[in-house]
This record gives sequence, structure tokens and C-alpha cells, in this order.
Amino acid sequence: MTETIWAGGPRTGGPPVDRSAVLEALGSVRDPELDEPLPGLGFVSGLEVEGGTVRVHLRLPTYFCAPNFAYLMVADADTAVRSVPGVRQAEVVLDDHFTSEEINSGIAQRRGFQQSFDGLADDELDELRTVFRRKALVNRQQRLVKALLDAGRTTAELSRLRLGDLPASPELAAYLERRAELGLDVGPEAPLVIDTDGKPIPPELLERHLQFARLTRVSIEGNAGFCRGMLATRYDLPTPTVAAD
Repeated sequence: MTETIWAGGPRTGGPPVDRSAVLEALGSVRDPELDEPLPGLGFVSGLEVEGGTVRVHLRLPTYFCAPNFAYLMVADADTAVRSVPGVRQAEVVLDDHFTSEEINSGIAQRRGFQQSFDGLADDELDELRTVFRRKALVNRQQRLVKALLDAGRTTAELSRLRLGDLPASPELAAYLERRAELGLDVGPEAPLVIDTDGKPIPPELLERHLQFARLTRVSIEGNAGFCRGMLATRYDLPTPTVAAD
């Protein structure tokens, strides 16, 4: 199965929604565990735009992917699509999952996770989301630090650097976004290397912190590569290639 993108003709009642804007919105939605956008992971299998109506189909690497992760992705994709200018009606559907019916019904009826899995879920997913946002922060911090070290910076410099000392880069932009999601300081005078509570890492603990951050990044990237491979196998897609560290 390959990705299918449909584009329907406009309906009455307003100009058609810009399909590229919908794709861009979906690109802002990440797998909470893998810290990567859904389209880049191959999780968006279909997009249909007809006037102000948008339908999105999502798929996951296995039939038994964790329901809480799946619910978060579908809910976030639904919110992202509805934020696109001109969208008057949106439907985000998860296909081929053992809880597709519960998740799709819950999202369509604006129910939370606990209501969608009545009697099976103990709470909503705010705490889980925060846990993975913290992991994403460490992941993106390490990617930025790696880029700085590869460019000639020294480990000793890192504890002295402020965000305003760094030139614009994709790594910095992603790191600032992850900090902002946790409500952490993104001002130019804020220290570069911090823990997940926003506290600066003392110089004597920096090496240990960076080792932990690298393990976190490698784990996340390894899981992402595994999921891509599983998705390719499940849907007979081209086998993805992953660059070595």
C-alpha cells in the first residue's frame, strides 16, 4: 500500500482549502514517543480536500500500537487540521488498529481519552504528554549540542553558552519549540544546556548529562527506525534508509 493523496473539487460556500496548508498543519503533529512529524514517519496515508471539508487517514506500524499514543496522534491531527483557514468540517480516521472504532468515535464526538475508553482508562493523557515532551526536549538538546560540537565548539564552552549566542539553525528552532512546549525560558539570556525543569546544568555534571542525552537521542532514533521498518513491512512500502550516527 502506498500513500494516496486525493484532491476533490471545491464545494459551494467558500473557496477550497489549501491542501498544502493542511499538509503543513499535519507536519506540526508528532508521534509523542518518536518526536517526529507524522507525515515524515509515513503515518499519513490519505488526505482528501473537498471545498471546506478535509478528511485524513492515519496508519501505524502495527495493529497493536499503544492506544494512548494512537489517541494522542489522532486528537492532535484533528486539532491541527481544524486550525487551517477555511476548514469547515474535518474528519481524522485511524485505520487498521485494534482500537480504531473507539478512537475514531471518541474524536468525532469530542470525547476525551477516558470517555472514549470508558471503564478501561483511568485518566486523561496530560501527564503522559508531559513525560514525552521532556524526552523530546532532551533529544532536541542533544541534537543541537552535537551540531555545535561537530562545528568546533568544545564541551567546556557549552555550560557558558546562552541561547542568544547561537546562530539560527533548524536544530536551534526545534530545541526552542520543545522548550516552549514545557513553558521553559527561550529568551536570549537563558542558558543553553538545562534539565527538563529548566535548571542549568552545573559544569561538573555536564559530561554526565550529555551522555544521558545522547542515550536518549539514540534510543528515540532507533525506535523511529524500527517503526519505519515495521510500517514498510506491514504496507509493502519501500524500505527506509536510516543514516548512521
